[in-house]
Amino acid sequence: MARKQKEKSQQTKEELINSAEELFGLNGYMATTVAEITTHAGYSKGSFYRHWVSKDKLFLEIVENKLTTYRNSRDQRLDKAQSLEEVMHIIWDFLEVIVQDYNWAKVFLEFTVYASRIPELRDDLSLSQYRLSEKVFANLVSKFIETDYHPEKLGAFNTVLFEGFMVQNALQTGFVDLKDVREAAITLALANGLKK
Repeated sequence: MARKQKEKSQQTKEELINSAEELFGLNGYMATTVAEITTHAGYSKGSFYRHWVSKDKLFLEIVENKLTTYRNSRDQRLDKAQSLEEVMHIIWDFLEVIVQDYNWAKVFLEFTVYASRIPELRDDLSLSQYRLSEKVFANLVSKFIETDYHPEKLGAFNTVLFEGFMVQNALQTGFVDLKDVREAAITLALANGLKK
């Protein structure tokens, strides 16, 4: 009996996650309520709160799940990388996958701005399971850096370029495409990370 309850609980959780992902993509993070998520999934609010203490925590779990999937492919390739340039291309392939999920990229950007005003959420978003932080980036590239340039600084620049592009992409300005940003990031990394 306990196993069936556990399976039903897991099914409920998955259906709530799917409902939330769909509604966040359609309406945005802020415009979607817990009540709408539960109604759309066919459950009560109590079912939601048995799994998460807030919509914020649900969102972070969704982010972690998505990034885990994206990272699995990236990490297999990184294990075989032989140069800084190769690692940078693998990282940007990973970032491109995120951008290609257009609605999700916009929702993540919206949540990032929202979380920037809430210290606990801001701290959560700096953790490696939620984004490509400067520390994660440094760990990925550090063995290929030939200069005394800080790998964390390269990571910060890449984050700025990537998240800046996400803003431009969400606004649909069309002035800069992802290929331009990717080339700039790789050029910056090679210029600062490799001996001349």
